[in-house]
Amino acid sequence: MLSKICRNTTATIILAMGCAALSPAFAQPTHGIAMYGDPALPPDFEHLPHVNPDAPKGGRIVQGEVGGFDSLNPHILKGRSPWQLQYLAYESLMGQNWDEPFTLYGLLAESVETDEDRTWVEFTLRPEAAFSDGSPVTVEDVLWSYETLGTVGHPRYHGTWARVERAEITGERSIRFTFTEPDRELPLIMGMRPILQKAQWDGLDFAESGTSVIPITTAPYVIDRFEAGRYVYLKRNPDYWGNDLPFMRGQANLDEIRMEFFGDGTAMFEAFTSGMLNTMRETNAASWNTRYDFPAMQAGEVVKSEIPHERPSGIAGFVMNSRNPLFSDWRVREAMIHAFNFEYINQIINASEDPRSTSYFSNSILGMLDGPADGRVAEFLAPFADDLLPGTLEGYTLPVSDGSVTNRANMRAATNLLAEAGWDADSAGVLRNADGDPFRFTILLRQGSSEVLAIAEIYSEALSRLGMNVNVTQIDSAQYTERTNAFDFDMAYYIRGLSLSPGAEQRLYWGSDAATAQGSRNWMGVQSPAIDALIERLVTSNEQEDFIDSARALDRVLTAGRHVVPFWFNDRARIAHARELRFPERLPIYGDWIGFQPDVWWWQD
Repeated sequence: MLSKICRNTTATIILAMGCAALSPAFAQPTHGIAMYGDPALPPDFEHLPHVNPDAPKGGRIVQGEVGGFDSLNPHILKGRSPWQLQYLAYESLMGQNWDEPFTLYGLLAESVETDEDRTWVEFTLRPEAAFSDGSPVTVEDVLWSYETLGTVGHPRYHGTWARVERAEITGERSIRFTFTEPDRELPLIMGMRPILQKAQWDGLDFAESGTSVIPITTAPYVIDRFEAGRYVYLKRNPDYWGNDLPFMRGQANLDEIRMEFFGDGTAMFEAFTSGMLNTMRETNAASWNTRYDFPAMQAGEVVKSEIPHERPSGIAGFVMNSRNPLFSDWRVREAMIHAFNFEYINQIINASEDPRSTSYFSNSILGMLDGPADGRVAEFLAPFADDLLPGTLEGYTLPVSDGSVTNRANMRAATNLLAEAGWDADSAGVLRNADGDPFRFTILLRQGSSEVLAIAEIYSEALSRLGMNVNVTQIDSAQYTERTNAFDFDMAYYIRGLSLSPGAEQRLYWGSDAATAQGSRNWMGVQSPAIDALIERLVTSNEQEDFIDSARALDRVLTAGRHVVPFWFNDRARIAHARELRFPERLPIYGDWIGFQPDVWWWQD
């Protein structure tokens, strides 16, 4: 019986070809792969559509980040690393065209091959692919990377690796992954894992956090220097192996990328106005309209750009940990949503300029439609009808207030819902259950976010009028990461960005298995057969129409689950930046997303 990995012996290729012979090989290698149909770009494409192929090289971008870091390894659970490193300092076998959902093109791999049922995928490396130290990327590096990430890396990699039945080297530059069962999306996911250098980690514990190992990778940028918790500077590698690759044309234009870290948002903004930073992404519409009137802006040295997008809103707000009995009853969660005076808070904090997230996939074709479920959406939900929460089938909308500070109608509704769930105020106005226990919990926040703190304070004051005892606590980034990874919180600030190509990562976000896996993104602790089934339908859909309806059905179950008190979302990016920093006029449908700034920006005097 073959093991999961066909490892090298004195006859590596012979063994590998023997493994490969167990699978049919009637497919043909291609330059790209799409979830449905064929890639939009031909094999001889010259560049991605949303880049400036003639962008000059040079200049630098200096970005700010609130918090700190104590690790340079973004692929493990321990420690906190600069989040940008995962995308700027590593490459994968395939790369994404951000103007084309669910499609990948060869990056480290020159070709990809899979069968009609997608029971396996095979990648062939480019002969010129190399690490920053000049050593070639080998199939042994790829095999080691996938196994290591899938076993001792961050839990986000484990679920995919568990669905690989066998990994095998099939040639000098080719490697094949055979799956435990057919899966349309898995060939794409397998193409997006970071490739690490095996030799660098010989004798080292990959799962241990720290800054002692500076990664050797294949990316256009390498770490030039850093100081833990304060800054990381990346420089463009002039000998980058992919300089002439069509996929990379118009990308990695800046000579230097600097990431500076600050204790809070105020200090970071002051660093921007003083010229220490030369770009600032503003998430608050009111601030965008009022506080960008400093001397450099008046002199035209700094400009403001708005970049729209067509991607899902995602969800941002206060997530309730349903592992806590306080929040296990949907009526309590609905009461918490009623007590959140969105219209008033949005006016105070955000000048009412940004729209509310009405569902997880709102603002996109994948979002649930108004009114009762019908068609295939209703068909997909029907097997779970007896267990679905009110509003899933009938239609669910968020409560709307009159915008006054008292929010009387919604507060009355919240009181009634709490009473139905067994919570009533005593003679002193304290909300208690039948056992006399008070309704007491903590809102956990990361230090440095003054806006979220202000929202939490307004919200907690409203909750206190219901008789709740609410404590708002801020902790540093490292503690926040540790506690949320362990699900050690009652309520916390929560944000999940979603794409136009949702797939297997949805299991990590809200799958039942993820609810008990520390480090997963299922902070809410939801365990739902309907959600699990809809995720499976989502990732196994053979037609785009089925995929869209699966997403809309999933959106209904998530939204009606009432696990998050939703805020607003930015339907555009607001970026202030040095006038020399430019970006293409032709925007991808994802807008300002991973792979946009700084990837396709350039410096021009």
